[in-house]
Amino acid sequence: MLGFSQIDLFALVFFVTAWAIYHVAFAREGEKGVNGVMGEYRLRWMMQMSQREVRIMDSAIMASLQNGTAFFASTSLLAIGACATLLGSIDDMTKIAADLPLGVATPRVVLELKIIGLLLIFGYAFFKFAWSYRLFNYTAILLGATPQARDPDALERERIAGRAGRMGVAAARHFTRGQRAFFFALAYLGWFLGPFVFMGMTFFVLLVMWRRQFASDAREALRWEPPPREPDGPA
Repeated sequence: MLGFSQIDLFALVFFVTAWAIYHVAFAREGEKGVNGVMGEYRLRWMMQMSQREVRIMDSAIMASLQNGTAFFASTSLLAIGACATLLGSIDDMTKIAADLPLGVATPRVVLELKIIGLLLIFGYAFFKFAWSYRLFNYTAILLGATPQARDPDALERERIAGRAGRMGVAAARHFTRGQRAFFFALAYLGWFLGPFVFMGMTFFVLLVMWRRQFASDAREALRWEPPPREPDGPA
């Protein structure tokens, strides 16, 4: 079909299925991972913020989060531009792909479709990062709208701080999905070297992402507890 072999189509189905399964499984088990725990800390951060009179530190953290998201959104646009450039020099790409150590002669239409697929992945990542950046802006606005600690309406202060925290969690969720697209784009590049490399890199990326969420030193750091204190001796 369209010049793809059966093993190419199988590798593509494996890639899409792996991405979908990880997305569904992570949504179900995400609370146990690093991102889930950090979401709880985002909510706690906003509760602590609502008790502070001076919120310069909170504003600086928000600016840092927004800058990081803007960087990835810009990188996505650069990647989209690079894919568009590759489509304009498809003949040279065909020769390069054939000269690679694991490369095989690839029909022009197949190479074009592969590049379009890569472009779609980076396009998806851009939309996720752009929306995440917007949500972080909303979070900053809610942060600014949170009443001061001395305000007598404690319920309103807690309500707006909780909304800010949940908006921050939503922003982080979309940022994570954009980053996940970047990781899977690395796996997708293996398709240019062959379907078996494609499947191998997909499995490797899947394993790395799972380990970082559920079996990494970052997760161990979040589970750290101070050692029990020795009881004081007799006076």
